[in-house]
Amino acid sequence: MAYDEFLADRIRRQLKDKHIFFSELKMMGGLCFKVDDKMLCGIHIDKKYGDSLLMARIGEMVYQAELKKPECLPMDFTGRPMKGYIFVTPDGFDNEQDLSYWLDLCLKFNPLAKSSKKKK
Repeated sequence: MAYDEFLADRIRRQLKDKHIFFSELKMMGGLCFKVDDKMLCGIHIDKKYGDSLLMARIGEMVYQAELKKPECLPMDFTGRPMKGYIFVTPDGFDNEQDLSYWLDLCLKFNPLAKSSKKKK
């Protein structure tokens, strides 16, 4: 397993508590949560960092400000950071209130996000 199942359960519980309809997709060795067929957030165990990371799709408007936080890292699967996406280290989602903060940022951006093209 390439992601933290306990963190996955925490995300599922919070999304259900917020009455959000979501789906899950295993990808890139991790787990992606989708809302309205758009990537909301994801989790995986990062080999470079050595621990679970929360991938948060927060959008470019808040990206720079959030990236200044010590618990945030640029999301760089390919070696080039993806703007609007960040990794949050476990210190940033240790308690339920912190996890809720990141999920709320993702949910706020989700209606503005473009959905990926469907494969035929």
